[in-house]
Amino acid sequence: MAPGLDFSDWGAMETRKGTPVVVKMDNPNYSVVEIEDPDAAFRPVEKSRGKNAKQVTWVLLLKAHRAVGCVAWMATLFWALLGTIKKRLIFRQDVGMASEKLGKGKLLFTVIKAFLVISLTILAFEIIAYFNGWHYFQNPSLHIPRTSDIQGLFHLVYVTWLWFRADYIAPLIQALSKFCVALFLIQSADRMVLCLGCFWIKYKKIKPRIEGNPFKSNDVEGSGYDYPMVLVQIPMCNEREVYEQSISAVCQLDWPKDRLLIQVLDDSDDESIQCLIKTEVATWNQRGINIIYRHRLIRTGYKAGNLKSAMSCEYIQAYEFVAIFDADFQPNPDFLKQTVPHFKDNPELGLVQARWTFVNKDENLLTRLQNINLCFHFEVEQQVNGVFLNFFGFNGTAGVWRIRALEESGGWLERTTVEDMDIAVRAHLNGWKFIFLNDVKVLCEVPESYEAYRKQQHRWHSGPMHLFRLCLPAIITSKIAIWKKANLILLFFLLRKLILPFYSFTLFCIILPLTMFVPEAELPVWVICYVPVFMSFLNILPAPKSFPFIVPYLLFENTMSVTKFNAMVSGLFKLGSSYEWVVTKKAGRSSESDLLAAAERESKTTNQLQIQRGASESELIELNRLKAAPVPVKRVNKIYRKELTLAFLLLTASVRSLLSAQGVHFYFLLFQGVTFLLVGLDLIGEQMS
Repeated sequence: MAPGLDFSDWGAMETRKGTPVVVKMDNPNYSVVEIEDPDAAFRPVEKSRGKNAKQVTWVLLLKAHRAVGCVAWMATLFWALLGTIKKRLIFRQDVGMASEKLGKGKLLFTVIKAFLVISLTILAFEIIAYFNGWHYFQNPSLHIPRTSDIQGLFHLVYVTWLWFRADYIAPLIQALSKFCVALFLIQSADRMVLCLGCFWIKYKKIKPRIEGNPFKSNDVEGSGYDYPMVLVQIPMCNEREVYEQSISAVCQLDWPKDRLLIQVLDDSDDESIQCLIKTEVATWNQRGINIIYRHRLIRTGYKAGNLKSAMSCEYIQAYEFVAIFDADFQPNPDFLKQTVPHFKDNPELGLVQARWTFVNKDENLLTRLQNINLCFHFEVEQQVNGVFLNFFGFNGTAGVWRIRALEESGGWLERTTVEDMDIAVRAHLNGWKFIFLNDVKVLCEVPESYEAYRKQQHRWHSGPMHLFRLCLPAIITSKIAIWKKANLILLFFLLRKLILPFYSFTLFCIILPLTMFVPEAELPVWVICYVPVFMSFLNILPAPKSFPFIVPYLLFENTMSVTKFNAMVSGLFKLGSSYEWVVTKKAGRSSESDLLAAAERESKTTNQLQIQRGASESELIELNRLKAAPVPVKRVNKIYRKELTLAFLLLTASVRSLLSAQGVHFYFLLFQGVTFLLVGLDLIGEQMS
């Protein structure tokens, strides 16, 4: 039997081993054969280890199944979206129109509608011109016939439009786009510097520290630490869902009872809620907690007026520090022991601010996106400014103030809806320093509905611009250093409160759609795609678990620029809504520790009976009736007209970009338009399954 010949190793680069054998044969096709060892010719041929046809078929079928499943999922999602559009826009089932109370809001809506009508008209005209070949007149190398040579009125109008667009419209859009791109780059550079500062803090492990253990006594006769008198304030207004857990958390603070006073500052106008809060305060008072209930008869000035009224009490003079918690905040028992000692031996320190953490951050897509923004705000903005500048904007809650710093800075003023930022700026102008504690976290809630989030963002962006108008003269005439004045005016107010919503709305919601109809003013791809994605990547770094939401985050931030721009204009020009305060609706989410504490309280029935011994049976029945869970009200979704109009504007521009084969622009406009559509239909805050 002839030996088997294997030619598979002829191209191998390894050094050959074995004895070469020369075989002469009559057939010239086989003249030389190299056998690597004597037994090589007689070894059985190994079966191929590659996949056989059956395995390849199964792999292909599996991939096809996954692809079909993905397509089916996208089709189902698209069909559900169409069904929601039909239900909410056409049949108006369980929907209500978002009110446009002010002329400014109606004016902005009218401007957006005008842009939409113009874009639809131009798109229809562009489609007619495209299919008739008129678009070739854009080529400057071709001869454009004279008017007398052109047959057809529409052809004449199109050529006139090309001329007018190139000579008059394009230069204006180019100038505005260059200005917005410059602002965009400046703001991106600011974000980069903040992120680098955060990396440096992490690398060097820089953070405020308490020297020694102030609560450990080395002196047998001494106490080791003189606990200062601390006042805790809980301002609230109609907070039925969260008042109980907030008061409970504050009353469990680990601090000597004779050195602590808790003020529940209730501005509720609902008598049933007032009764519930009074009863809760009385319950903790009978447990030995030094807590009092205050209700204003004249409810002016919103939260600032409430705090100002509370600080006017005579007994406040005995207290050195004041801690403030909004109604949905639940501090840990050791909160005061982690914050108050920083004031010791630091007479210039006026504020210690703690970080927020959210009990409902995974509730739906809206809460996840808010968590990204707020994590960046606290871990990057607040921490970097606190370490390198000793100044940042007070967050209004979860902070401890030195009462003398409040008094010397003018106290709480009712002139804006951002009383926290107002007092922080005035304290900074008076030379007080701030500390931010990133390791001290206080549980709270973020809004779960777009309506609540929209109103919150309106207040947070109109108030700073209103405050900027009021405090600009004080900043200029203050005695602080020039670089501190520049930081306040250029960075703190203009760049982060005014420029950000302005360029985001103008660049991505107005200029980008217009450039699809005016290609002479086209925006470069790096402005649309690369830089925004990179900046979104930096924003998500403090919340690494949110990386799968980087694209929705980028699109949603551009969508929210409409509300932020609207609010910024109202605050800057002191329009009616600049002093509008709507209490953010809470859901009353409880953390795991809250549930355990509630279970523990339920088990102590004996103590409960002793506390309620003084109440009559009728009073207990009435209290239980008030505490009963309210009947769930069917949610009515809102229809937001500005967002819907911008959605159709962006989708129209995406069709135009498809005609001109602009791939990146098409996808960006399409996805941004769909995001505006989801927000306009109030789908962004739907509960996750």
